[in-house]
Amino acid sequence: MTILFRYLLREFSKVFLMCFAGLMTVYLVVDFFEKVRKFIRYDAELLTILGYFALRTPSITFQIAPLAVLMATLLSLGVLSKNHEVTAMRSCGISLYRLAMPFVAFSLTVSLALFGISARVMPYTTAQAEYIKTAKIEKKSGLATFTADRPWIQIGNQTLMNIEVVEPDGTMLRGISLYRLGPDFRVTEITEAAEVRYGQAGWVLHRGISRTLLPDGQLVMERFHTRPIQMSQIPEDFNALASVESEEMTLPALRAYIDRLRQDGYSFARMLTDYHGRIAFPFVCLVMTIVGIALSLRRTGVRGSGMAVGIGQALMLGFLYWTTHSIAIAFGRSGVLVPLMAGWIANLLFLSFGCYLLLKVRQ
Repeated sequence: MTILFRYLLREFSKVFLMCFAGLMTVYLVVDFFEKVRKFIRYDAELLTILGYFALRTPSITFQIAPLAVLMATLLSLGVLSKNHEVTAMRSCGISLYRLAMPFVAFSLTVSLALFGISARVMPYTTAQAEYIKTAKIEKKSGLATFTADRPWIQIGNQTLMNIEVVEPDGTMLRGISLYRLGPDFRVTEITEAAEVRYGQAGWVLHRGISRTLLPDGQLVMERFHTRPIQMSQIPEDFNALASVESEEMTLPALRAYIDRLRQDGYSFARMLTDYHGRIAFPFVCLVMTIVGIALSLRRTGVRGSGMAVGIGQALMLGFLYWTTHSIAIAFGRSGVLVPLMAGWIANLLFLSFGCYLLLKVRQ
């Protein structure tokens, strides 16, 4: 590692930490004042509120780190150009590609760190933060507890329901198993159904079989095409459950869940799109670094832009990327785009844009 490489890496890391701390502070302050009045109404303790925001930190880091990398790239090169350090490097025969190597190496490290957060850390902290918000702050009883990736809910006083698939709109649940318990908490009836749908008449089981254990030990089986079921839950409850399901699963667990959905013949486009999106998003740090380098050095090859211009460019590019990525993910979930393309297309578009600008930089 050369002296020049260490110097550029040190300067870039200092600017990145400054940008990251600033963005994190702004995000937490805005989020805190948005939620604190609601939390106070529930008489929540200060330590509980602080714990909630601490558990939210990995998710916030995952969202703002790419913007901090882009902003740091633009500002670092701007300062180097303003101090004529880029000119001095060029006069010594140092190419712009060699100049860019410390920035690329640092952003790649950040990308790998974000990938680890997305794969292992963020699902746990997101689930714990939601639990604290629901159970300890708002003091609500949870809709479901999770065993692996299949939710269980309580129906009435003596019945448990196990659900295999929750459709996004919450009006249809697939792979239903109902366990009715007796006074001594022994299973007295097991009902399995292909799905349960919500309509004008309420919840209705479709295409199932019921097995009842009689007191004398006999087992009675009955098949049915439709059967009404009394449930206090509404589709919005399951809609909320479906919206956070993939975020609260590690990447290996999410991949296994997708494979099971594929084998069972269920729709898996939404989950597969989320899977590829969570893999692709961390590497936007590397893409934004290339775009930032090209924008900083494009006009003259040696001069950067002012600090205000750099921040403005970073915010504009961050907004454009987030919009493109969100639209692509929405198309992937609805089946308009292939899930793999939906997850990676924003990265590919901005990478192509950055490489094009980089080739235009005067060497």
